[in-house]
Amino acid sequence: MKPMPETTARVSEIVAFQDASSGEAIANHPSAMDRPGLVTRARGALGRMGPLFWLTVVVPTLLATLYFGLLASDVYISESRYVVRSPEKPQKGGIGLLLGSAGFSTASEEVRAAQGFIESRDALHAINKDGFVSKAWSNDTISIMDRFNPLGWSGSFEDLYKYYGGKVDAQYDAETGITTLTARAFQPKDALAINARLLERSEQLVNDLNSRGSGDLVRYAEREVQEAKAQASAAALELATYRNRMGVIDPERQAAVQLQMISKLQDELIGARLQLLELSRLAAQNPQIPVLKVRIGGLEQAVKEQLGAIAGSEGSLSEAAAEYQRLQVQREFADQQLGLSLAALQDARNEARRQVAYVERVAQPSLPDDALEPRRTRGILATLIIGLVAWGIMSMLLAGVREHRN
Repeated sequence: MKPMPETTARVSEIVAFQDASSGEAIANHPSAMDRPGLVTRARGALGRMGPLFWLTVVVPTLLATLYFGLLASDVYISESRYVVRSPEKPQKGGIGLLLGSAGFSTASEEVRAAQGFIESRDALHAINKDGFVSKAWSNDTISIMDRFNPLGWSGSFEDLYKYYGGKVDAQYDAETGITTLTARAFQPKDALAINARLLERSEQLVNDLNSRGSGDLVRYAEREVQEAKAQASAAALELATYRNRMGVIDPERQAAVQLQMISKLQDELIGARLQLLELSRLAAQNPQIPVLKVRIGGLEQAVKEQLGAIAGSEGSLSEAAAEYQRLQVQREFADQQLGLSLAALQDARNEARRQVAYVERVAQPSLPDDALEPRRTRGILATLIIGLVAWGIMSMLLAGVREHRN
């Protein structure tokens, strides 16, 4: 009995597919001849993607793989941490509370100054006096894609400073008061040396700022004392000159003495007048009457002269008292200013001793034992993902443009 044609065809098809699954001649099967292979289908899919996919995804990913896999040099990072402490200024929180409990706090002005110095050209000048830094970043063993001045065309200091900005960083944490200093190089020892040099220069800067601030404070106070001394001396000399010229020591005291004398003279004058009145009524021919009249005239003249010496005549004590009081007030004011200046000088010296800010190292510069950069896998994946996103966005934009045209 002959098999049915349909059954024969079905059996042949099953046998052919079994041969294909075991790696044998699948191409001989009639239905398999019409299907492309895996490679052919992949090529077809890439072909259907078009040049946009190649431009935004494939080529950048291949370039990233080439760079991160073969060209990029290992980068070693040395890290150190420090705080700038001062006995006076308050700390806000975190580790600052611990430091504050010991009687210390961070000096934010000095911290910012140190951070600004690390990021400045002066810092690069200081650590590259012997050319160490430029040699560490331009060594021939470094990849041409990463080294400084790879072609030798431009090795200016400004170019080195731009390169320096990408290799050195100082981050200040206001909460803890800690500054983290990082230095990148292509050899572990170079990274350590650069970090250590920057840290030493930062310490020296804080010390210089400290000395300069304390010195300026004391010098200003000393200058104030010298000026106050000169004013006090001038006021005392002017008062002494006036006393010698006017022949008075203290017009007010002298006036008080003369007033007492006038009071006594007036008492005697009143007594003489009463005695003259009694004698004139009881014994008009008494020989003492002329004597009393002469005495009364002398007493009146003496009282008049004493009153004129106190007030009412040129060169009187009242006239001298006004100028004397002005000079006396000027002298007292100068003496008070001198006293205040001396007290301020002592306070400035105490303040200079107390307000000493200095760098305290929380973590010494580290010697890296492994390269932390570049992050090769992450770089390749990031390039791929960004390329896919860019390809998707541009594909949608192009599709919208085509639909609008149609």
